[in-house]
Amino acid sequence: MDQTPPKTLKIAILSILALIAFASNSIICRLALREDTIDAGSFTVVRLVSGAVALWIILIMSGYRKKTEYQGSWISASMLFLYAIAFSFAYIELDAGVGALIMFGAVQVTMLLTGLIQGERSDFIQWLGMIAAFAGLVYLVSPGLTAPPILSSAIMIVAGIAWGVYSLRGRGNNNPIAVTTDNFIRTIPFSFIIALVLFPQIQLTTEGFLWAVLSGAVTSGVGYIIWYAALRGLTRTRASVIQLSVPVIAAIGGVILLSEDITLRLVLSAILTLGGIAIVILRKQ
Repeated sequence: MDQTPPKTLKIAILSILALIAFASNSIICRLALREDTIDAGSFTVVRLVSGAVALWIILIMSGYRKKTEYQGSWISASMLFLYAIAFSFAYIELDAGVGALIMFGAVQVTMLLTGLIQGERSDFIQWLGMIAAFAGLVYLVSPGLTAPPILSSAIMIVAGIAWGVYSLRGRGNNNPIAVTTDNFIRTIPFSFIIALVLFPQIQLTTEGFLWAVLSGAVTSGVGYIIWYAALRGLTRTRASVIQLSVPVIAAIGGVILLSEDITLRLVLSAILTLGGIAIVILRKQ
């Protein structure tokens, strides 16, 4: 009996759930910070710690026993922490869709430029795609009445670069879930340091705490587990292309849940950025 259709449907469902989870991180963070239920530093700390706990519990329940070759690293953990802290502070002012597009664009541009530096060959079409993606980001943050705050945009670009570096360092891991868990656990010392530094500015309510736990344990921790499960049935090209939907999902969620506006600037920059990235990815294949 042919088992392909059920398997394909399972991969599709897992992929959709993972993409929704990733986009939800932007919506949850923006919602929590916009309503002043929690400060950016506390959101980061609670998100990382709850993510580490959730991932660790999942590994223990699965019967996993840590092996030395599966461990994360302090460099990767520092990139993960830099991404998380910059992500939170950027969303103090950025809309969910705008922030997701800036971060995702920065992630992909970082990975594409790293490939060029390492000697990957690119033809004329790929160069056009990269230029279009970069131009889309520049247009989005360029001065204008509907432009997002420049400082918050710059902070989100830092978050995207950090996540891009983190992703590049994680390529080829035999057990990505175990490595991700270990890296999350390694961010806990950084989290306590930032908590001490920002202690005078702490603003924490029960609602804000629960939003941060939801972001860390569910849409981050469980979201990564689902994504890694989906990757088993996806080619690298297909996985890269479907991730282009994350900023779009975040923007739609921002409109529905946060009453945010989708401006012409956001639409045009999304077309340039996501379209350019898609061209590069598909051309490589």
